[in-house]
Amino acid sequence: MIKINHSHLQKVEDAILAPYAARSSSSRGRKYPEEPHPYRSEFQRDRERIIHSRAFRRLEYKTQVFINHEGDHYRTRLTHTIEVSQIARTIARALRLNEDLAESISLAHDLGHTPFGHAGEHELNVLLRDHGGFEHNRQSLRIVEKLENRYNDFSGLNLTWETREGIIKHSSPYDNPGIADYTPDEQPSLEAQLIDIADEIAYNNHDLDDGIASGLLNMDDIEKLKIWNMARKELGGDIPENRKIMTREIIKRIINLLVTDLIDTITGRIDRMSIKTYEDIRAAGTRLTGFSSDVEDANMELKIFLREKLYQHYRVARMTVKAQRVIRDLFSIYTGHPDTLPGGYQKRSEKDGIMLTAADYIAGMTDRYALEEHKKLTDPMIRV
Repeated sequence: MIKINHSHLQKVEDAILAPYAARSSSSRGRKYPEEPHPYRSEFQRDRERIIHSRAFRRLEYKTQVFINHEGDHYRTRLTHTIEVSQIARTIARALRLNEDLAESISLAHDLGHTPFGHAGEHELNVLLRDHGGFEHNRQSLRIVEKLENRYNDFSGLNLTWETREGIIKHSSPYDNPGIADYTPDEQPSLEAQLIDIADEIAYNNHDLDDGIASGLLNMDDIEKLKIWNMARKELGGDIPENRKIMTREIIKRIINLLVTDLIDTITGRIDRMSIKTYEDIRAAGTRLTGFSSDVEDANMELKIFLREKLYQHYRVARMTVKAQRVIRDLFSIYTGHPDTLPGGYQKRSEKDGIMLTAADYIAGMTDRYALEEHKKLTDPMIRV
């Protein structure tokens, strides 16, 4: 058997990757130094640590748009994450970027999300407004740096600096208080930049799919969308008679249209800006990711449509109100009565304070666990 060493992995990266791609062999390293693995790159190891984390497994029962009990076929935060990873790998491979880094960041980008999706995040942010607020990217970083407890020698997952930078710079302003250790004056790697767009492509299209399946979205309205008609045109005259199949065929083509346009646009910007090295990416005054103007307009129309017709639909709004009440009640009980927290969290509150500890506990819950915990603490007839 051939024993693969670290220098061999470096040669493989140099042979495959574009000169502006991130290389694990040039990583800024981990907070706690570790010996290199003989046949896995540093970013591969990041990816596998994320997949084996408890926070990653909990994404299976966290809301994307529809609460878990509303149906087995709707996307969850976990399936969303997998779809983002799939799109990110496609883009990274086409641009000869580091797929392992892109995949690591995509798999970790939502680890800090609360139960009940953005409704839960908004409520925790309100409750913590006098204590630094709550933001899921910061929480994702906190999870991988501190809260996961799997290793004897350190807290967290001890991921590489590049993966952690990609997490904290994901769709967040650079005045974020968690950004100080991650060069806020520099652009992140191109692998990290593409995650924001892969995330958007994934959630716009699977939310459109789920919105149609739920009956909340009207097909007459959808068929007026520019991007829908751009994708339908690609079908030509070969329109499936089965409406469900037709819908899936069109959504598949929307994703392909967006991904293809993104790759072409990035390639053009790399050429125009004379990007030659990884350092050029980081020193650029702007991000290189984005769509062409026509596709950007069509994509923006889709985002506005989803916000108005799906995210603000009265049935979604009703679930949001209930979700926020659950979060608010739990937070009030835990902070007012710290002895209702599990023993480990009671000990942690002595160091981190009760507000942050309660937020950590709630943010880590799945939808169903939060609902069960709420019943136990508010319904006298339920055993605790």
